[in-house]
Amino acid sequence: MGKTLLEVKNLTKYFNTPAGQLHAVDGLNFKLEEGTTLGIVGESGCGKSTAGRTILKLIEPTSGQIIFDGEDITKYSRRKMRRLRTEMQIIFQDPFSSLDPRKSVLQLISEPMIEHKMYKTKAEVEQHALELMRTVGLAERYMNVYPHELDGGRRQRIGVARALAVNPKLIICDEPVSALDVSIQAQILNLLRELQRDRGLTFIFITHDLSVVKYFSDEIAVMYLGQMVEKADADELFANPIHPYTKALLSAIPIPVVGKEKPERKLIKGEITSPVNLPDECRFSKRCDEYCEACNKGNPPLREIRPGHFVACHRCI
Repeated sequence: MGKTLLEVKNLTKYFNTPAGQLHAVDGLNFKLEEGTTLGIVGESGCGKSTAGRTILKLIEPTSGQIIFDGEDITKYSRRKMRRLRTEMQIIFQDPFSSLDPRKSVLQLISEPMIEHKMYKTKAEVEQHALELMRTVGLAERYMNVYPHELDGGRRQRIGVARALAVNPKLIICDEPVSALDVSIQAQILNLLRELQRDRGLTFIFITHDLSVVKYFSDEIAVMYLGQMVEKADADELFANPIHPYTKALLSAIPIPVVGKEKPERKLIKGEITSPVNLPDECRFSKRCDEYCEACNKGNPPLREIRPGHFVACHRCI
């Protein structure tokens, strides 16, 4: 067991709406060791991106605890959080909208270092920015180019370089490859793995693509309607999925099989329950083929049913 860098305890984030409280994140619990990757997967609207931003306190949590590197940062003010911004960074999903179109590549990568006063002179900042460009695979000839002149892969490399600029311990990757072509996805994922190996980085990798998350993650957490419904080591989750929702997600992964019968696909029927004013029952029950009477008698908690394998399902308890 390595050192625990991040611990999240019963983290919730609710938004007030005219119809009631929207449960974006509800009772999230996990620990993340240094140098490892936790993948968070689920369909659109399940709360995975909100969870990532709440952990970074870009959004204030409704309740729960966020313990980073031994410090409870849940109640930290914006001023106290500013000190931690060098240790916690994020790579956004859309590299184009997250970059200032009026700044060149060199200026974009230099910006975090200037903002946090990491170096004394402009020459030092430029030197480190050029080093970061080489690290993420951006040729020096792009230093005075603007984001709209680059393709999606190179723009995302700028996002990676900006996250690395302040030497963070934790990086939250919010669907960093979903907007890219498959070949470019592989390049960015390989780059992130190399950076993790060389710098000992810790990642939370948020995505809806299970084939990507298996390649990149040590552990995988599956979210549904703001709640973690299953969590296990990546190999264990793929070999022995237990929650009906996880089984359905895994069956939807396209597998190129030539001359053989393809595995049966589990279809999820029905519509997602509204996340506003959720009743105290299993949130997946209306779409579940394994529904039983117990599903309406309370929302199942996440429980360890075998070493390191946690599931929130009445049938599995």
